[in-house]
Amino acid sequence: MKFAIQINAGPYASNAGHTALRFIEAALASGHEVVRVFFYHDGIYHGLKYATPPDDEFNHTAKWSALAESHRLDLVLCISAAQKRGLLCRDEAERQGKHDDDLAAGFRIGGLGQLIEATLHADRFLIFG
Repeated sequence: MKFAIQINAGPYASNAGHTALRFIEAALASGHEVVRVFFYHDGIYHGLKYATPPDDEFNHTAKWSALAESHRLDLVLCISAAQKRGLLCRDEAERQGKHDDDLAAGFRIGGLGQLIEATLHADRFLIFG
């Protein structure tokens, strides 16, 4: 089965992202495919490179980055949601005259078109948060 996933809640405001991460790990371990993970609204904070939780707390960003690398997952942050919250990729930062590149490894910026495309290629579309 092919899944498209949307995550709407931030990593420290809800367990939605953690639940989605565990669901994806279980689905991949069972031989399913994840077409794309789309982070929307406050969910974009999962892709913030500079998030540094205390050592005794779960590091959501690092787990997503590692999962993306090991399974070649497409992790897409909504460009509108990211810009509103000040999270910019290198290209957008340069266009806006800023110097930051806030994206963690494995994440990329995209639009709602990527979400729609993912749902068209998936058998199931799940929203967390």
